[in-house]
Amino acid sequence: MIAMSTEVPLKINIEEAHRRIKPYIHKTPIFTSSAINEITESELFFKCENLQRVGAFKMRGAVNALMSLSGVQLQKGVATHSSGNHAAALSLAARMNGINAFIVMPRTAPGIKVAAVESYGGKITFCESTQEAREKTLEEIINKSGAQFIHPYNNYRIIEGQATCAKEILEDLESPDFLVAPVGGGGLLSGTCLSAAYFGDKVKVIGAEPSGADDAFRSIRDSVIYPSINPKTIADGLLTSLCERTYEIIREHVYKILTVEDELIIKAMKLLWERMKLIVEPSGAVPLAVVIKNPGLFRGKRVGLIISGGNVDIQNLPW
Repeated sequence: MIAMSTEVPLKINIEEAHRRIKPYIHKTPIFTSSAINEITESELFFKCENLQRVGAFKMRGAVNALMSLSGVQLQKGVATHSSGNHAAALSLAARMNGINAFIVMPRTAPGIKVAAVESYGGKITFCESTQEAREKTLEEIINKSGAQFIHPYNNYRIIEGQATCAKEILEDLESPDFLVAPVGGGGLLSGTCLSAAYFGDKVKVIGAEPSGADDAFRSIRDSVIYPSINPKTIADGLLTSLCERTYEIIREHVYKILTVEDELIIKAMKLLWERMKLIVEPSGAVPLAVVIKNPGLFRGKRVGLIISGGNVDIQNLPW
């Protein structure tokens, strides 16, 4: 299995991860919109990871995890299970290093994300759309290939890489009051929490989650990790549950997790398309939806929002 640190990433780990991945990622821009600021009565700063390589923040963690392995460990390739963006990111990172990427994807994965993995050279095996099926299929592939497993979020090297997104925000944005990141498995949110703790100045981190997949909200509320069972949301990138690593970091550092209904996620997604001309997938619109739903919390505040991805089927938009 993949070698990883046994302790929560420290400031120096995130700084080293950033140096490691910089040649292979984009430093994505921060955009603003006076129109959306007027609507929300707040000052919003959008970190556009939809413009990242592979169209999602996942490239950060995938590159960091892969490049933290030795040449011997990489000889037989890497493997993972993912519904889309992590699969694409790991496939591209593997291709850049001349090795194979074995990807387990559910049959229900969006066609655009399947096509992306294929275009980056990932070797896909499809399975049923359950966590049990993903893990069993992946285990069979690893036993056969000898590839190294790189988990989408239950991996401190992944978390270190995802943390570099918020690190860049805090380097470029003076004194934000809040950082808002979507949460599924928690890799991005836990990384955002760590960067806020290490590089921020009293900035509060908020997790944004669909109400139809609110296991993270309930997990933090009740101090127990709830599995994601039959989630129902348009935000297909936020269907997984927290793991022990992400749960512990988020529980210690997050200010709160807020949930929002799909109807408002679609509204926020459409607003970003129309007012900012940004192609944003549903998961990436959840932070803005949370701001719209909670005007009293964000009114008059400076808020950094992470647009986590932009991989959406433009032939099947929700409006």
